[in-house]
Amino acid sequence: MKLYIKEKVFSWGDKFNVTDELGRERYVVEGEVFSWGKKLHIYDMQGNEAAFIQQKLWTFRPKYDVFVNGEMIAEIIKEISFFKSYYTVEGLGWDVEGSFWEHEYEVTKNDVPIVRISKEWMTWGDCYELDIAEIADEVAALAVVVTIDCMIEDSSN
Repeated sequence: MKLYIKEKVFSWGDKFNVTDELGRERYVVEGEVFSWGKKLHIYDMQGNEAAFIQQKLWTFRPKYDVFVNGEMIAEIIKEISFFKSYYTVEGLGWDVEGSFWEHEYEVTKNDVPIVRISKEWMTWGDCYELDIAEIADEVAALAVVVTIDCMIEDSSN
């Protein structure tokens, strides 16, 4: 199944729409404007919180916690590397590999693809295609991709 993340260019704070292959809205991602550290909420179209992402402050390496249904499912850590970016997804057993600056990467578990991410170029605002292997991983995969995007954005600022 495919999801598409489209950044709203003229919005106060982080705001993304997430649609499916047919262009139907599936999720809305909204960041809290006035908070210590980044906090993002992923809502389904009924207004229910599907996931919550929170930046950990005062850490040596950038870290974010991902919550689904109020339960922490993963901690995403940007590893220190001189030659390329590397991220660890603790709690889900997922590995992340690829070219993050080109936004072409893949999340796997035991070498089995969970989600493939590619950035669409030449668009107004960032737009990503997520090719998710299993529908059961949809919310977690979306939250991990949004978190990695935040970490890339933070390191480029």
